[in-house]
Amino acid sequence: MTKDIDPATAADIEQQVENPEAFLHTCLYFTANRLSRAITRMADDAFATTGLAPGYGYVIRLSVAKPGITQKELSEKLYITPSTLTRFIDKLEAKQLVERKVQGKTVLVYPTDKGRELEPTIRAASKKLLESYQAILGNEAAAQLTLSLETTSEQLEK
Repeated sequence: MTKDIDPATAADIEQQVENPEAFLHTCLYFTANRLSRAITRMADDAFATTGLAPGYGYVIRLSVAKPGITQKELSEKLYITPSTLTRFIDKLEAKQLVERKVQGKTVLVYPTDKGRELEPTIRAASKKLLESYQAILGNEAAAQLTLSLETTSEQLEK
């Protein structure tokens, strides 16, 4: 007994035989990493004026918005591991942009005066990043892509 092959599957197989690299264009892992590298370059360019990597800037923005935010909450909001966040905060403390205060078992993060002064520059860098990719993608496509990525990430994290 032979099983019929779906014409779409047959076409995919034929394309991959003719072009063994075709899978790269339909692989979520590859395309997501490609997108990540492209947006990271754009973010690094936009944040160059701050003297900080984008991730560090977002820690400051969140600590200014909510002084005394817990490290746990920062880690959850930024989708980074607690150990990565600890390294971020260590570097930001060394630059005197944030400070930690321990309250029992909870670590609270506060912006310093220097951190608060830098926050408008960080906000401007965030805006520059947004405008950079909106100029390429268009406002609607950029918003749709962001929403789609957020939704997809939530589904894959379950």
